[in-house]
Amino acid sequence: MTAEVSPAPGQVQDVAGRRQKSPTPLYVTNMILLEHLPFELDAGLAPAGRVGLIMLSSDYTIEAEFHELFRHVPQLGLFGTRVMNDDQITPETLRAMEPRLRESAAMILPSGTLDVVAFACTSASMAIGEETVFERIREAKPGARCTTPITAAFAAFGALRAQRIAVLTPYRADVNRIVADYISARGFEVPVFGSFNEESDAAVGRITPASTRHGIATLIADHDVDAVFVSCTSVRLAGIVASIEAEIGLPVTSSNHAMAWHAMRLAGVETAFPQLGRLYEHGLAGEPAPTTYDGAQIGKSKAGTTPLDGAAKRAKSAPIETRRTAGRRAG
Repeated sequence: MTAEVSPAPGQVQDVAGRRQKSPTPLYVTNMILLEHLPFELDAGLAPAGRVGLIMLSSDYTIEAEFHELFRHVPQLGLFGTRVMNDDQITPETLRAMEPRLRESAAMILPSGTLDVVAFACTSASMAIGEETVFERIREAKPGARCTTPITAAFAAFGALRAQRIAVLTPYRADVNRIVADYISARGFEVPVFGSFNEESDAAVGRITPASTRHGIATLIADHDVDAVFVSCTSVRLAGIVASIEAEIGLPVTSSNHAMAWHAMRLAGVETAFPQLGRLYEHGLAGEPAPTTYDGAQIGKSKAGTTPLDGAAKRAKSAPIETRRTAGRRAG
């Protein structure tokens, strides 16, 4: 039997010899309706855990780099959102993001839970303060472990046993001062600091990887350092870390590279991914990570989240010469 179909809204029909628009939506009548069909639930697209990523509205880089790094852990889900920020990176525009963090965190799977939440702005994390960032995030996601690029960088320095850090940034001078002072205040040495001195986040996202590679080579040319840290989530570097390390003989990490590693480790991913760089050969405490990916083990071992938890705290408490020597062995 042919179903009767009423005209769609706005469709013309003939009623009592007059033409008029139909006031009713489209309905199919004389059909069989089967409701409450049986179904099963599985663990969904992220059986090993969920990582939330709060990105700057002006960031062109981090999504691509995080997806490239996270593709090595297909059972770990990555869920992102944005926070409004000014394209001009100044201390004032960085601090202005603080009251917006709660709302941004709340937008990520509002009816679900997250294992880790990462706030993706290195300089803002220092201008606002890591613990304040964590407080704003946990107002929306109280059970989540938290990280930022600088939190992850400190954990990375500890895992690599690195004490003397060469720092490369794209920031202007007053933001660079915040970065240098913040790292030094945590007990790490910064013997050399370089910058592209570019204020526009959009422009930073267009700095070529070759330029960053050259900047790193320039920084370490005449300086004794244990590792290189490239600050800013807009800088493109994650895909060439391993090749740069092979050239210079030192560990290299960046805001995105370190934070992806830290988020994975906080979520319980303990596997080594040596193709991603030396940092990914280590666990949070600096121990060698197993080299076989085992999705079944993910999520069974999760660490704390404060800036000096775990490896960073242990490295900071070790004698400087011990850390420096160990850093060269690990590197």
